[in-house]
This record gives sequence, C-alpha cells and structure tokens, in this order.
Amino acid sequence: MQCVILAAGKGSRLAPLTDHKPKPLVEVCGKPLLDHIVEAFPSAITELIIVVGYKGDMIREYCGDVFHGRPVRYVEQTEINGPAKALWLCKDFIKGRFLFMFADDIHGRDDIARAVSYSRSILASTSDTPERFGVLVRNPDGTIAKMIEKPEYPPSNLVATGPMVLDKNIFNYPPEAPINGEYFMPEIIMRYKEDHPIAVVEEDLWIAIGYPEDVEYAEKIICPSV
Repeated sequence: MQCVILAAGKGSRLAPLTDHKPKPLVEVCGKPLLDHIVEAFPSAITELIIVVGYKGDMIREYCGDVFHGRPVRYVEQTEINGPAKALWLCKDFIKGRFLFMFADDIHGRDDIARAVSYSRSILASTSDTPERFGVLVRNPDGTIAKMIEKPEYPPSNLVATGPMVLDKNIFNYPPEAPINGEYFMPEIIMRYKEDHPIAVVEEDLWIAIGYPEDVEYAEKIICPSV
C-alpha cells in the first residue's frame, strides 16, 4: 500500500522555524516531523510518494531513496494551488488503495493502523476551533455525510485531521472549485463519497503543528522529560 505525503508548503505560520528549512524537517523532541509521521505507519505501508516544493532539495537529501525501510518517489509541486492539485500530481503513480496525509501533524500509530484497516476512511477529532479545519458531519452509519473546508459557522466540532485512506477512483472526481486560487479536498470528497462511502475514524492522538508554540506543546506530550 502506498502513502502520499504532502510536503510542499512553505509553513509561513511556523516562522522563524521554517526560515531556513521546510516545515516537515522542523524538529519535535530532536527529530524531524517526517520521522514522527513515517514511524507511525503500519507495515501495510510499503512505498512513499512525497510531494515536495519549498526547499524540497533538503527533504530529498534527508529522506533519500529509502526512508524508514520504504522506497521513496518524489513529485514536485511548483505552483501553490492547494492539496487537491498536489494529489493530482501523483495520479500516474497510484496503484490502488493509498494513505493520503500531510507532512506537518503528528498522529498516533494505533490511529493510523485503524484507518488503514478500512477500505476507505478519514481520521477525525473534536476541536475547540473547528472553523480552522475541514469540518465533518457523519451519517448514522458513521460515514461522511458532509465535509466543509473552514466554514464560518461550523455545523459540528468534529474535524478532519488530515489522513485519509482513498483509492485510485478518487481521480474520477477532479478538483473543480478553488478557494482563493487553491483547490482543497472537501469538494472532491463530497463527490467521491457518493459512490465510495468513507468511514469516519476518531483518533486518540493528533497534534497539529501550525505555529511555533505548537512545537512546544507537542514536546510536552511526546517527550515531557526532555
């Protein structure tokens, strides 16, 4: 099973930590975020596709051709046009089911394993600031009913935390509706899930790394004795 990791963003909110390195290489507990992310993968993940952009050469040099025992393919995103467009750059390399995620948040090993156990799934958590994220509404059977990107008035406090298990059928639903010039996943997911239901899996460990203070918070949780 493949994993597409989006690692092309500039991470402007994380400055000055990202002034001289890409966000996925910012360290938490003395270890880059990319290490925390890939170390949480189950053995089912056998290949990595990393989408690089800002200071991508540093990521290529750090990860090499094999990262944590998994071969790596790099895809370049030269235009800042959103995560959905980044995924589409990987279209020709996707073979079947795959894990899709961002290279800037930390997730629990057990949570990723549970997500991968479903045919299609999305990891979720409750948030006090759901308007900052993609907000989810569930059907009675636990699958996605709605997914709304950063709504002004969130219909729930359940938010998508990034990781999704999808399959190559996602490419039958190309991005169509940009927001301020960028294409996001919710409008694609809303069409895709009509034919391919997606289970919502609530996770126990999610640490969103968006600002420098988030790194300090993460270290208190992951390595409190350091």
